[in-house]
Amino acid sequence: MVGRVTRARRATTLVNLPPHLRHTFTFFTLSGRIVRLMATTTRDAIEELLQTYGETGGINYLAAAASLPSRLSIEAACTELMSLMFPGFRSEALVSSEDLADTTRIRVRHLHARLKTEICRSLGKIPPDQATEAKAEEVLAEFFKQLPSVRRMLWTDIDAAYEGDPAATTYEEIILAYPSLEAIAIYRMAHLLYGKVPLIPRIMTEWAHSRTGIDIHPGAEIGSHFFIDHGTGVVVGETTANRVARETLPGRIVHRPLARGRTGIARQKRHPTIEDGVCIYAGTTIMGGDTVIGANSTIGANVFLTKSVPPHSLVYYEEKKFVSCRNENTSPKPHAMNFRSESGRSCSRFAVRSVMAHVCKARPARLTETRLQRANEQEQEYE
Repeated sequence: MVGRVTRARRATTLVNLPPHLRHTFTFFTLSGRIVRLMATTTRDAIEELLQTYGETGGINYLAAAASLPSRLSIEAACTELMSLMFPGFRSEALVSSEDLADTTRIRVRHLHARLKTEICRSLGKIPPDQATEAKAEEVLAEFFKQLPSVRRMLWTDIDAAYEGDPAATTYEEIILAYPSLEAIAIYRMAHLLYGKVPLIPRIMTEWAHSRTGIDIHPGAEIGSHFFIDHGTGVVVGETTANRVARETLPGRIVHRPLARGRTGIARQKRHPTIEDGVCIYAGTTIMGGDTVIGANSTIGANVFLTKSVPPHSLVYYEEKKFVSCRNENTSPKPHAMNFRSESGRSCSRFAVRSVMAHVCKARPARLTETRLQRANEQEQEYE
């Protein structure tokens, strides 16, 4: 009865309204119903979401959230560290020679305060006790003590970029415009903290990864004169070892276990060792903890390596023809191909453009005009 009266009143109201307001009245009536429906649905979704906070466990960290480092704060620290390494290049405000000393002291004080808080968080103590503060101070003292050495190392990286990239015209261009330098600089500073505090080094290198497309694990061992050209997609894994990489062009240095499971591999060396003066070209993948790329070797583009290479080697792909034969006595299996010589039984022959890694002794490091000519000839043969 009440519903009928209400509907009658609404109908009377609608009739009494001027024609130009009737559509508005109907619109607001429908909008009110939709809003009430959405509010009910939202409340139900919130209740279900709150239930998952109590059920899941593994991703619920509400009680201890205060002990996690702040990602935003660490990213801000990375920006300040880049300004500290390259004053006048990364900050918005210009830094004059007269103000450099005072500006540097202010930056170091700000960084110290910011990083101390985040280190205490990563150690699980907020508010920190006396032991946690002492540990944070010890880590920071060693970190700032090594920053001058990191800056000197970065200058060797800039030299490698200038000598290795013909397109580089000035050092200023490399500092301002080369994303690889930012990734390498953040890696070198994160490496100082690696193994001493949890989480923070990974957040630092992932910040650089998101900005540059270059993924360098803070645990990797990388020497001086390290340069990555066109680095989008380059991955340098945790257990990669390198002493002096005078010129490294884009490739992947990764570990991907072919079998499932992580048993026994977490503490093993899973990534290759790159010796001095190695040049790696685009699209290359080098895998295996026992793989060693000998000094002064050149690895050509798109090479897939799982075995060691002796020093002074040139590794590249060459065209190889295969013959595919089908065994008539057995039913065909998907993705199964039987390669035989041309003297095999009746089979459908066709040339497959495939490649195999070819390793040869060569003079070290740089790609000479003869190699460029050979590469161009091979490219013409493919076409």
